[in-house]
Amino acid sequence: MSSSMEQLYQQVILDHSKKPHGQGLVDLTAAFASESHQVNPTCGDEVTLRAQFAETADGRRVVESISWEGQGCSISQASLSVLTDLVTGQDVATTERLGSVFRDLMGSRGKGLDEELEDELGDAAAFTGVSQFPARIKCALLGWSALRDTLATSGVLEGVGAAGATAASHHEHQHEHA
Repeated sequence: MSSSMEQLYQQVILDHSKKPHGQGLVDLTAAFASESHQVNPTCGDEVTLRAQFAETADGRRVVESISWEGQGCSISQASLSVLTDLVTGQDVATTERLGSVFRDLMGSRGKGLDEELEDELGDAAAFTGVSQFPARIKCALLGWSALRDTLATSGVLEGVGAAGATAASHHEHQHEHA
């Protein structure tokens, strides 16, 4: 196996692929909840993702739970597992920012991001090697596309304070000048 292939299938990805977190759809019961079905037409990977959101006592909306069913390569399945761990319990603005950082990572062509941003991604930073392979980037982004769709269709973004929007646009602004 070449070193680039070793990097592609890092142990973290393999572990999440073998023992995925969040797999198995859960009924939607929360006031803010949504389901998204996404297909990667290039390779046939597909996922159905359900997200439920809760509102905290201080009015923040947080990701209460993520559940999903999917078929596809180890990269798409591991990415869904990592996504589940990373965003569950996070507020909506943070979830959007993490999605944006992950998309930036996939656009890095294997160069990665600065250490602080990769630290925010936790296990998702293991996908740096995947970003060298354009055909695999869509596999890694499949679950993130489904999550983004649930954020848009659940209604959870309505009423999110300007602080969340500011944090997301600040992050994107930083990368425009990087």
